[in-house]
Amino acid sequence: MPDAVVIGAGPNGLVAANLLADAGWSVQVLEEQPDPGGAVRHDRGVDPGFVSDLCSSFYPLAAASPVVAGLGLEDHGLRWSHAPHVLAHPLSDGRCAVLDRSVDVTADSLEAFAPGDGAAWRRLHDVWQRLRPDLLDALFTPFPPVRSTARLAVRLRGTGGLRMARTLVLPVRRLGKEEFRGEGGGLLLAGNALHADLAPEAAGSGGFGWLMSMLGQTYGFPVPAGGSGALTDALVRRLRARGGELRCGQRVDRVVVRDGRAVGVRTAGGETVAAGRAVLADVAAPALYGELVEPGHLPAQLLSDLRRFQWDFATFKVDWALDGPVPWQCEQAAGAGTVHLADGIDELTRFAAQLAMGRIPDRPFSLFGQMTTSDPTRSPEGTESAWAYTHVPHDVAGDAGDEGLTGAWDAKEQEIMADRVERQVERFAPGFRARIRARRILAPPTLQSLDRNLVRGAINGGTAALHQQLFFRPAPGTGRPETPVKGLYLASAGAHPGGGVHGAPGANAARAALRRHRAPGVVRAQRLLARRDRTGRRTPGPADRTGGG
Repeated sequence: MPDAVVIGAGPNGLVAANLLADAGWSVQVLEEQPDPGGAVRHDRGVDPGFVSDLCSSFYPLAAASPVVAGLGLEDHGLRWSHAPHVLAHPLSDGRCAVLDRSVDVTADSLEAFAPGDGAAWRRLHDVWQRLRPDLLDALFTPFPPVRSTARLAVRLRGTGGLRMARTLVLPVRRLGKEEFRGEGGGLLLAGNALHADLAPEAAGSGGFGWLMSMLGQTYGFPVPAGGSGALTDALVRRLRARGGELRCGQRVDRVVVRDGRAVGVRTAGGETVAAGRAVLADVAAPALYGELVEPGHLPAQLLSDLRRFQWDFATFKVDWALDGPVPWQCEQAAGAGTVHLADGIDELTRFAAQLAMGRIPDRPFSLFGQMTTSDPTRSPEGTESAWAYTHVPHDVAGDAGDEGLTGAWDAKEQEIMADRVERQVERFAPGFRARIRARRILAPPTLQSLDRNLVRGAINGGTAALHQQLFFRPAPGTGRPETPVKGLYLASAGAHPGGGVHGAPGANAARAALRRHRAPGVVRAQRLLARRDRTGRRTPGPADRTGGG
């Protein structure tokens, strides 16, 4: 009997399993798909000579995450690769905002939009530099992050206190207007806010756009050399080196609960896998509470709250094998790993409004990935492995493009929408379609078939809006990985701090399980040592911090 069973071999599940194995627990990971990784996988399904990421591609949060850094995945084969520029946002008039790991390059790009905007970017970056250590600590630790929040409050006072806090909760359109004279700075912030499901007018979108922009400024948007699955491979190799077990093709359809405690899981094949200490679920929150755990084991209020759970936007993705580089009108875009395609902030607002009304956008804002530009191993020299994704409504009320799309996403609708995405690329790169050797379409149902957590193409485990973050995630009062069932922990993006490949939900769940099973004698010893430290008589060693959040 393993000490812990982990449901799901996505990045959060694998991070959790690794941390439990580090603590000496025996761990078994059960994954429904034939291969591990969840949304972090690649293949050669578009063209045999091209590596294509199935879902996610760029990993600024992984690069910034102390959880990922602490695993030492470079010792298990992971190598990061960067494009010359992090991100570009071209406009149809030839101007282009560029985010680069050099602050000077980014500032010069924005200065071209309006004098003084380069200095404005430097001011925002200076604030980031002061807040970054404690902000990242608060982001990647369990809620509430008491110590890091206290330190962050002190640092906030040094950056304007309430005024800076106000800046971070502004809608990104307003933030851009307050900080910049030209359009470029707001473009970078607003495009990055829409990496989640935050419209330019949404409260908090300014802070999220600023965070993503500053992560790119500091860490870049790196990619795993060889394909996104290289990150998964490193996690799996590390786990197996520590004695952990991974079983693919094993769908879990029930958490076994006895006397209010999770004691194992049952697979779709009828096998019961007992867990000696804990069950950790890297699954969508509604699936855990609505399918895997019988309702009788859960509070009625939680079940009622989850009926109000809001998913992030559905996603529609197209992969391409290109015979040559993308013919961008703005040459700065040629060196960017990620390119944002919308002709200004007004067009971003128009796109978000169409989604809010349930209409499939006619000019879909697209995030475009140039993977060979980011990692030359992805395709033959002189070619480009590329993709773009956009968002569509979950519940379609109509088609803003007047082509009769209904959201059925049958073969015909997929082709129509893929053509629409390609026309959006053509607006900024005339001649793009002539370079397409092959394409693959991943509509919302396809994405869900690749990873059950991507419900109807939602890629962030639930909306990033303020009403479903912190202690509201996934439901009011459930901001920590512990669940109402003893020994059961939520380890997915449905838990704080949410979506993105950073491993924090998995790490938080693993640490919660370890704290629960820490030997009482060890706990008393650690508390004694901590008291002695406060009196100045002794500094606690590493053992005193084992299992801490």
